[in-house]
Amino acid sequence: MMNYLNDRTREIVQNSSIEERINTAKNFSWIGYTQSVNVFKKLDDLKNYPKVYRMPNLLLIGESNNGKTAILRKYSERNEAYVRETDLQVINPVLYVQAPPEPDEKRFYNIILDNLFAPSKTTEKIDSRQQRVLHLLKQMETKILMIDEIHHVLAGSTRKQRTFLNVIKFLSNELQIPIVCAGTKDAFNAIQTDPQLSNRFEPKILPRWTNDIEYKRLLLSFEKVLPLKKESMLIENSIADNILNKSDGLIGEISKILELSCIHAIETGKEKIDNQIINSIDYILPTKRRKQILH
Repeated sequence: MMNYLNDRTREIVQNSSIEERINTAKNFSWIGYTQSVNVFKKLDDLKNYPKVYRMPNLLLIGESNNGKTAILRKYSERNEAYVRETDLQVINPVLYVQAPPEPDEKRFYNIILDNLFAPSKTTEKIDSRQQRVLHLLKQMETKILMIDEIHHVLAGSTRKQRTFLNVIKFLSNELQIPIVCAGTKDAFNAIQTDPQLSNRFEPKILPRWTNDIEYKRLLLSFEKVLPLKKESMLIENSIADNILNKSDGLIGEISKILELSCIHAIETGKEKIDNQIINSIDYILPTKRRKQILH
């Protein structure tokens, strides 16, 4: 019966080859969880916020590989651009971009323009790029600008940091739309370097996972999409603890461990994930990876 699977995964298990099931394991569908739902609600509130002089902004903080980018990308997908039938105008309610590797105003405008399919010429002046960004975002009725990897600001000189943060402040003021920034805890330090800007950003922290009821719900959600012929019972304490310890409590690592374990379970014919399978996969703990590089 395979009642532990959702309908789509059950059909895949029943009708697909081993290679197709392995490919499915490599392409997890979105796994929703309470923290992500709460962030989505906050983003919806910001998107529908009336225009005021000082728009509220959000700073999403979390360690690397703990879900920040996945949440922002998923929200962007749910609010993708479309063509309005009445006037054939392209409407782009949510724009997701990544901050440049270092705080550079010109590169930042280029990234926005590229994401709007409006590339710029190398000879175009910064003022012209800025005006085109403003014009296009207004024309496309963008409600939220999301800037990922904002901690990259700290890669530049103090002068460049100040200039880049002023650009963010300028866009928020001119467009009267919320700005959502995301990054590691260094992102908080980056925003704090500008007192005026720091007052406008509400911090939202994505903590590491712990072995609580939310973690067990997450494992149950994963089990529904793992294309295996037998139930793994991932919430069993020893298995749940093993996954959590190996992942360092980071959702990206949890996902990778389950992906590799699922593939190994299919290839070996075991068709379920247990501690033996988890301990057999080619996976190095995040803390050990760092130690290997440092030594």
